[in-house]
Amino acid sequence: MKVKEIRELSNDEIKAKLKETKEELFNLRFSGAMGNLEKPSRLRELRHTVARLKTVLKERENEAKAD
Repeated sequence: MKVKEIRELSNDEIKAKLKETKEELFNLRFSGAMGNLEKPSRLRELRHTVARLKTVLKERENEAKAD
């Protein structure tokens, strides 16, 4: 998910997407520990997505404090 797409979402939608992404990341880590991971690159992709989501939320939070 690209930053441009994330910025178009509302805060509630971003929080929901963050929760969903973290759950998927947990499940993939669990699969990796069991030795059943098919796409290891997906872990990196999900970690980056989580970081992007958190960054946009933090930016919005800081903007609200500045006003």
